[in-house]
Amino acid sequence: MAGMTPELLRLPPGPVDLTAVPTRAKPGFDGDKAAGKQALLDLGPELAERQERLFAAGTAGFRRSVLLVLQGMDTSGKGGTLRHTVGLMDPQGVRISSFKAPSEEERRHDFLWRIRRALPAPGLVGVFDRSHYEDVLIQRVRSLAPPEEIERRYGAINDFERELVDGGTVVLKCMLHISADEQKERLLARLDDPTKHWKYNPGDLDERALWPQYREAYEVALERTNTEHAPWYVVPADRKWYRNLAIGGLLHHALTSLDPQWPAADFDVEHERARLTGEEPVA
Repeated sequence: MAGMTPELLRLPPGPVDLTAVPTRAKPGFDGDKAAGKQALLDLGPELAERQERLFAAGTAGFRRSVLLVLQGMDTSGKGGTLRHTVGLMDPQGVRISSFKAPSEEERRHDFLWRIRRALPAPGLVGVFDRSHYEDVLIQRVRSLAPPEEIERRYGAINDFERELVDGGTVVLKCMLHISADEQKERLLARLDDPTKHWKYNPGDLDERALWPQYREAYEVALERTNTEHAPWYVVPADRKWYRNLAIGGLLHHALTSLDPQWPAADFDVEHERARLTGEEPVA
């Protein structure tokens, strides 16, 4: 992990041009695929230990949490990131939420209503597989909400994320940046493998046809919501192994920055030892 720092992936402020951001780059890592996979495995125990400390501290009143937001075009690897990176952590301290098209009940509320209901409690790592950003991405591209409502939502998102950060949550927003050519190869691979047909959705091609519109929607959303308190990280995602390693590094950095401590025992350790062993405690 040497050399891989969040700043290498952090989106700079100002206008965003995703065509200028390489999708096969591997910032901060000069090894090959095998080395990258091994680096992630090597990171696993330390990542899990820090996450367990956060979970334990949460049971003792520690009010901090982490929210990992995963956004990206179809096949960019949100599910793969969950399996290979988030899967390295203890599931009892992780809450994963996936946001599809809103239900009838959800449509009766503000777009952030369902998001608030899925936020991680203190001590937890929350993961959003897609998120509130769908409401300024697909809804913009598909004209599912009026332009003035989309405009309002950028500000509402910034206020919402400011509220989360002020309340003790580290908001880690990652755009998995994939190329159109790589997406095509991954969709073809699903068609070529009968065991992957269940993952293929013919509607993905309808969305793929709108690639330029989605890129523009992402560029606007990234620029408008790339704040100091909740910055965006653009993760090159054409190389699956690098994507997984990069997200692991970002999570590790976030958990390390929180520095949760193991809670002190709220009982007499020696007395409990004596009860267990049947021996008198040492005076």
